[in-house]
Amino acid sequence: MKRLIATADVFVENYRPGAFDDLGLGYEEMSKLNPQLIYCSISAFGSTGPRREVTAYDNIIQGFSGMMAMTGYGDKPLKSGAPVVDYATGTTAAFAISTALFQREREGGKGQFIDVSMLEVAMILYSSHITSYMWNGKHPEAKGNTYPFATIGCYEASDVPMMIAASNLTQQKALWTALGREDMIKMNNNQRLDSHAEEAAVLASIIKTQTADYWEEFLNKKRVPAARIRRMEEVMADPQVAARQAIQALSDPNSQVNGLKVPVSAFKLSSSPAEVNKAPQPVGAQSEELLKELGYSEQEIANMRKQGATN
Repeated sequence: MKRLIATADVFVENYRPGAFDDLGLGYEEMSKLNPQLIYCSISAFGSTGPRREVTAYDNIIQGFSGMMAMTGYGDKPLKSGAPVVDYATGTTAAFAISTALFQREREGGKGQFIDVSMLEVAMILYSSHITSYMWNGKHPEAKGNTYPFATIGCYEASDVPMMIAASNLTQQKALWTALGREDMIKMNNNQRLDSHAEEAAVLASIIKTQTADYWEEFLNKKRVPAARIRRMEEVMADPQVAARQAIQALSDPNSQVNGLKVPVSAFKLSSSPAEVNKAPQPVGAQSEELLKELGYSEQEIANMRKQGATN
């Protein structure tokens, strides 16, 4: 491991804080071996503080962080449909590593330690709620699909539910104008807050008169964001997803998952478009190749395999 780290740009681990220090592989020791090393440690609560050694997963952090208490309806906490904390933690780590690599290039080649906390990632995801709580002391309660402004939220069309997002004053004016209810237009956000119940009742009575598809097309033409609630299989078949090549198939006849379709990335690079060019590798697929690059002989590699040190 130390020989590999000596040549590495980045090292990532997500064990309990202190576990790698106990093995002599913590950042302090590894930075002596390789001062340019970017060492990224991912854990539930971070490497400092009284909970540093407590382990957790996405659902535990959703519960601990307060996310579940503000999601759902009333006193029935609800987790997110996707493991958002897990995914956001990985994205945060990737962003932090990219930042550290860029900073290393700018500042003479010195590496650094990156400490990623799942709890703090969750807090960033609902940072606006934290800011509001710190300002007014009111805990955000679970309100289902209800928003502070009635012109943002979920409404039942004649067939299925849909989302509307006339967020700012200009959009709410466009919405009420499109619906022929100019009398509901408000001049400031405080008026919108005070009229929530009235506006919600009016919108509900109007939206239920037509299908969700009708309202989606009608409102978007008026520059008011709206969308029918879709199931995932419908989204995967949407021409927008195909046009963006957001889903690609693995092509590897020797792999058990040959032909498996996976999402690629959420961004596009003009000079280097993302693509899936290799199927997931079995554990240790490149072990021998890497060990030889590090100068180990075939006999030494064979000995390591016998000892269970490598695959």
